[in-house]
Amino acid sequence: MNQPEKTSFQKLLDSGIIPNNHPEMIKVWEVVQQTIAKSLLLNSATSIEQIRQHLSEITGSNIEDSTTVFIPFYTNFGQHIKIVKNVFINHACSFLDLGGITIEDDVLIGPKVNIITENHPTDPAQRKSLELKAVVIKRNAWIGAGATILPGVTIGENAIVAAGAVVNKDVDANTIVGGIPARVLKYID
Repeated sequence: MNQPEKTSFQKLLDSGIIPNNHPEMIKVWEVVQQTIAKSLLLNSATSIEQIRQHLSEITGSNIEDSTTVFIPFYTNFGQHIKIVKNVFINHACSFLDLGGITIEDDVLIGPKVNIITENHPTDPAQRKSLELKAVVIKRNAWIGAGATILPGVTIGENAIVAAGAVVNKDVDANTIVGGIPARVLKYID
């Protein structure tokens, strides 16, 4: 069976480091401009239903009725966010999603959580390039208030990230992590 052709944005996700003069970056900036305009509508919504509708437009996929997102909500791109079912996202979260963010069923995300999938190389000659790495938050995980999830991290099923933690490596399932950088605090039975 033939695989469907990847979109230019999907190809970007597979690229690793993307130079700032990459020809596809023009299209990325066009989407960013559209997302900025749509974010104004999202963050002035007056109901959860309107929030779902506007966020669905930003992400390009349906936000399920079982999911609740509180505003303000910030994203720079939007089209690489995948939110499954029964997810709760609290106020003032920021998702930099060009590298891809997947949030599985039953996830809780506290206020002011940052999920970052974009970084810059340490080499000064490439500093303005982007290095993209996806973030995956597995089923039934809970991300505490003000936590930051850095590029390339997977949060395991049922895991808890304590408030204010900075997570720079994968978190095993059924684990509680906290601190800067986050380290294992406890295991969940």
